[in-house]
Amino acid sequence: MAAGDRLERLSALRPPARDLPQPLPLAATRTSQPLPQTEEECMLARMIGATVAQTKFGNHLSVRTWHATPEFCAPAARVIALLQRAATQKQPCDPDPLLADPEKWLFLDTETTGLSGGTGTYAFLIGIAWWDAGGLQVEQFLMRDFSEEHSVLLELAERLLERPVLVTFNGKTFDWPLLESRYVMTRSIRVPQLAAHLDLLHPARAVWKLRLGSVKLMDLEEHVLDARRLGWDRSDDVPSAMIPQFYFDYLRGRSVAPLAGVVRHNRNDLRGLAALLGKLNEMLGSDEYSDDADGLDLFGLSRYLDRRGERCRARAVCSAARDRGLPIAYDAIARWNLAKMAKRNGEHEAAKQIWQELVQDADWRVAACEELASFHESRGKDSRKALDYARQAIAALRKRTERVADAADLRRLERLETRVGRLRKRLEKAAPSGPLLERTGVDAN
Repeated sequence: MAAGDRLERLSALRPPARDLPQPLPLAATRTSQPLPQTEEECMLARMIGATVAQTKFGNHLSVRTWHATPEFCAPAARVIALLQRAATQKQPCDPDPLLADPEKWLFLDTETTGLSGGTGTYAFLIGIAWWDAGGLQVEQFLMRDFSEEHSVLLELAERLLERPVLVTFNGKTFDWPLLESRYVMTRSIRVPQLAAHLDLLHPARAVWKLRLGSVKLMDLEEHVLDARRLGWDRSDDVPSAMIPQFYFDYLRGRSVAPLAGVVRHNRNDLRGLAALLGKLNEMLGSDEYSDDADGLDLFGLSRYLDRRGERCRARAVCSAARDRGLPIAYDAIARWNLAKMAKRNGEHEAAKQIWQELVQDADWRVAACEELASFHESRGKDSRKALDYARQAIAALRKRTERVADAADLRRLERLETRVGRLRKRLEKAAPSGPLLERTGVDAN
């Protein structure tokens, strides 16, 4: 590499100047003259199959590839509503009409110069993808130098005008906020307006974290999506933590081969993102599940549906999860959730039966006894049974908190003692001379 080119590359590593003056005229913000292509850049372009794209802000490398897999996926309307709805929303919000058209969706993934974000972090590689001809069209924009950022961001903005529904994996937290800040810092390109932003991380975490522990996209590809069957694998993938260093090494004139691996990594992430959408569409959109569906996955799905107000489906899926088999600890949680759903649905007898089963579980005895005390006091109108269960709950709670009691335990204990006092007064008023209280179990005092 010529000395002038090397100095130009190294100068680009300096952080952007602060306290800039008022915005310059658009024509003065970036020169449209392309940087001279070095031998390394030509080699990189050949390795990744790139062409030089030109915009009014300059040039950058562009790579386009089409893939037959994953195949086109048209999500069901209720799946779109679930993905759009936040965890705190119980009712669906009004969807944008563009959401109903998957051809207006744009998958996005970035590779950056840092993993923590911030104004000094650049998205040096922006990958996008969309459904085309039954398969997936992938396009990637690569900055050969920081001076090409305007050109890359302008290309992305134009694609988002065509397809303003963004689909990402953790993009609401990282990718899109980073890109928004980069648009603002250009002082010449407006931040693209999205019709909607669907992030697949949270539903994926809800469904598969219980079984897999990790819900990184690569782990999902291996254990859920079967990426090899879809035509790619990660056996020779570059480590995500090394990607920023590979780019800085490239800017310093070192080997371009690792950067070619970064481009391949980004392309596979986009294919994995599209395949994940198809899998979530299958899980969230169907009332029937394949024979190989794991019980833990179904249990995670039931909790996700319940948080988003799909209570009838959540209950059916929770029952299906128990039928498939759950570890003992999760089975108890599933039974507790089923009791809660039954109570919420007004099926108090069904809830009572589950609580009576959970009384035998040491981990759930306190909560189950408290619910049974409430049931017999308010629904069964049996103060004696209610007092008995309240005292059992107090005894179990005191045993559990002999060494350490947190604030929640102390509040529960106070609540139970209040209930015991109320029930004792009621029973004494009904039978002041009878030995009823001595026959109702453990004394609360």
